[in-house]
Amino acid sequence: MNIYVSNLSYNVTDEDLNDFFADYGEVTSAKVITDKFTNKSRGFGFVEMPDNEAAQKAITELDGGIVEGRAIKVTEARPREERSGNGGGGQKRSFAPRNNNYNNRY
Repeated sequence: MNIYVSNLSYNVTDEDLNDFFADYGEVTSAKVITDKFTNKSRGFGFVEMPDNEAAQKAITELDGGIVEGRAIKVTEARPREERSGNGGGGQKRSFAPRNNNYNNRY
């Protein structure tokens, strides 16, 4: 099961995240997500556990727990949504001047 962990302290490492969940069963991966430019934590991560029962127990018991003074949120990860390739808000933007005098100059 893939588990989403949010509201992590920026000091939490992959190793720390692994250790939080290791008490509940085997952890196949634990990754704190980092900013690609600064390489600093973004405050959330993912943990994968092969045993769904152990993963569910970890979610139930760790959700709301305090880690370095912060109450973490632990849930089952949802599948990643597909992003559209346009990168915009759905509408094309016009870069013409706001006043209509632009078209009337010539």
